[in-house]
Amino acid sequence: MRRVLGLVAAAGFGVDRRLRPEVAVPAAGRGWRLAVTLTPSAARWLASAGEVERLAELSDLPLRWEGRLPSEPKPYPLPDAFVFVPATANSLAKLALGIADNQALTALAEALGTPGVPVVVRPQADPAQRAHPRWAEHLRTLADCGATIADGDISDPWEPLLDLVDAAA
Repeated sequence: MRRVLGLVAAAGFGVDRRLRPEVAVPAAGRGWRLAVTLTPSAARWLASAGEVERLAELSDLPLRWEGRLPSEPKPYPLPDAFVFVPATANSLAKLALGIADNQALTALAEALGTPGVPVVVRPQADPAQRAHPRWAEHLRTLADCGATIADGDISDPWEPLLDLVDAAA
């Protein structure tokens, strides 16, 4: 059975142009079965760019951004590993505080609470957001939960995040 990669994205700069070609396509090429989950804003951005359909074509699993009804079964089991890119300051802070107020953060919170599920996080925040007094604390909290924090410049490629997942999974 193919391993499932939870690919989670927030509405950060470049998500509409970079998520599919830099992460989703290479991950599928490496044999990962994709479980793509977006924040509501990321879904809106990607839909506007025509990327939702293109992402959905890469997997037999449903692309998600809305929670399911209590009467509906989970559409797939917990993925074997996760990549969260881009992880905006807002979503990263919520995740560190345990605020799972959308489907993307719910999936990540569940992963962080499950031993043996690697989570790679690529923070994306501008200098003012990074200067917030709690920024470093949020990163430490996520690292203490077992997440790999793969910080970098906004222009750094995203595909190398898959190497971190492959090494951990």
